[in-house]
Amino acid sequence: MIKKVVLSLFAIAMLIACSKSNDSGGTTDDFNRQAMLTNWADNIIIPAFQDLSGDLATLTSAKDSFVATPNQTTLDALRLSWLEAYKTWQYVEMFNIDKAEQTNYLFQMNTYPTNVTDIQNNITTGIYDFGIVNNNDAVGFPAVDYMLYGIADNDTEILNAYTTASNFEANTTYLSDLIDQMQSLTTIVLEDWTLNYRDEFVNSTSNTATSSTNKLTNDFIYYYEKGLRANKFGIPAGVFSTLPLNDKVEAYYSKDASKILALEGLQAVQDFFNGKAYNSSVNGESFSSYLNYLNTISEGENLSTLINNQLNEVRTKIQQLNNDLSLQIETDNAKMLEVYDELQRAVVLLKVDMIQAMNISVDFVDADGD
Repeated sequence: MIKKVVLSLFAIAMLIACSKSNDSGGTTDDFNRQAMLTNWADNIIIPAFQDLSGDLATLTSAKDSFVATPNQTTLDALRLSWLEAYKTWQYVEMFNIDKAEQTNYLFQMNTYPTNVTDIQNNITTGIYDFGIVNNNDAVGFPAVDYMLYGIADNDTEILNAYTTASNFEANTTYLSDLIDQMQSLTTIVLEDWTLNYRDEFVNSTSNTATSSTNKLTNDFIYYYEKGLRANKFGIPAGVFSTLPLNDKVEAYYSKDASKILALEGLQAVQDFFNGKAYNSSVNGESFSSYLNYLNTISEGENLSTLINNQLNEVRTKIQQLNNDLSLQIETDNAKMLEVYDELQRAVVLLKVDMIQAMNISVDFVDADGD
């Protein structure tokens, strides 16, 4: 009996020695979280928002040119600028923290499918407040997608919608207001990061539910599970419904951008996991290095390697799809479901294995029924 008590006390002592209590009552390890937070803020998050702000400035300029002279040339330039900004958006959507969360930024920038009825009602009445929740599905990149590709059946008629149609001025005003609002919202979020939030973010190094690492880890996993896995693939492929819903793909009206955006979203996830700087190939402290520091092994293999291998497998599956994911669903939805299955395999690695290793709790409930 005495021997058992001694062993038990020894086990408890070892557990205490392997963890430290921080000032907020949580437990943590000796990994340099501040170095990771600094890499996230200075080399990934802020540069990505700066790039998006620049892309939206280009989009605004292209919009102004189109409004002044609506023709095929200016329409094509506007569409190209929209796609470039939309691609960059994929690298910031996961950062739904602080000012982005407070301003409902994510939902005002990329709620899809867009609501055509709401858009047309707004155009007809000329009275709308983009800031209200009811307009989340009538603004942002998906609404611009409709205004540039879906407002009429072909380019000639689309140009007529901005030149000779009875409501061409209202159409033009709505398109212009949409893009100006996207630029304004992004400026608010970027300025908060650069002027206020950055220092608070990198100095919040504890292991508590409200600390920077814990909050952003949850945002990252939520984006992977909801924004990438469910929204881009699961929902349109019919995983959560009786039948496929091919009109719910991202960038539905432009037809050939949905696969491009999906690949960018996946790359954004993998780059962030590995701590890759937004504007270079340099890797800093990250989820990957954190797991390596903890020597996290799953099923006999390094967890960070398992995660990267699985994300690479997802990429291979996406690359096999049609450029138009809506058409892919119509012609061979099985391949969309294969992508979803590969994405799902990484959910356990991220949402269970990774966060358990880092002693972080999930702060959201997946509402997809899986």
